[in-house]
Amino acid sequence: MKLTDNTIFITGGASGIGRGLAEAFHQRGNKVIIGGRRKALLEQVVAANPGMEAIELDVADPASIDAAAQTLMARYPSLNVLVNNAGMMPFDDASGVLDDAQTRTLVDTNLLGPIRLASALIEHLKRQPEATIIHNTSVLAFVPLAATAVYSATKAALHSYAMSQRFMLRDTSVRVQEIAPPWVDTDLIKKSGDPRAMPLDAFIAETMQGLAYDGEEVVVAAIEGFRANPGPGEYALFNGFNADMTVNPIPV
Repeated sequence: MKLTDNTIFITGGASGIGRGLAEAFHQRGNKVIIGGRRKALLEQVVAANPGMEAIELDVADPASIDAAAQTLMARYPSLNVLVNNAGMMPFDDASGVLDDAQTRTLVDTNLLGPIRLASALIEHLKRQPEATIIHNTSVLAFVPLAATAVYSATKAALHSYAMSQRFMLRDTSVRVQEIAPPWVDTDLIKKSGDPRAMPLDAFIAETMQGLAYDGEEVVVAAIEGFRANPGPGEYALFNGFNADMTVNPIPV
């Protein structure tokens, strides 16, 4: 995608990767609108970045998505980039009884939210000379973390959806790109300074470089092996990775 002269809406833009992307695009002169549930935090980010704007949005709520889409199209007619970034990552235990309410919220937030928002804005985006939809998935779409089984599954499903959406939009002005982050040191789980987590500023810098190219996916160099893993021999890396994470779990 082009990195300047866009009008960009970023969900989950008040913290973590979303805020990092919002500020990176804002610094390049784009019109950036961030969305999220926490009004006070949205206002804090906007105050720190004059010219940035915000709207309240709960991506797990279809009515909130519809209202936000109508506001965006009316208020920002030049809107041409949607970044589906909002997400949550609770731990679970697929060997036991799952919390059904948590599971439903996770699917609504991580999978149905991006699908619904893209659907609500798609005809508007098609009318733009150049438009982009960016889905933020995860390296866990390719090598699941067993202790976050449902989260990993939602990201794998969103990766699949992005592939299909990209193909179906191939003859339009809308491009579909996917960001698949590694473990980044944000408050998605707990900002801990763990040396295994990629610093946010380094992740944003490498990701912005990747978005400037025409590739379907943006994967930082540190996880290229994980992205290439799916296939007949994928269980060796999967089992080794999860065995190590069991012995040395993510701090929570």
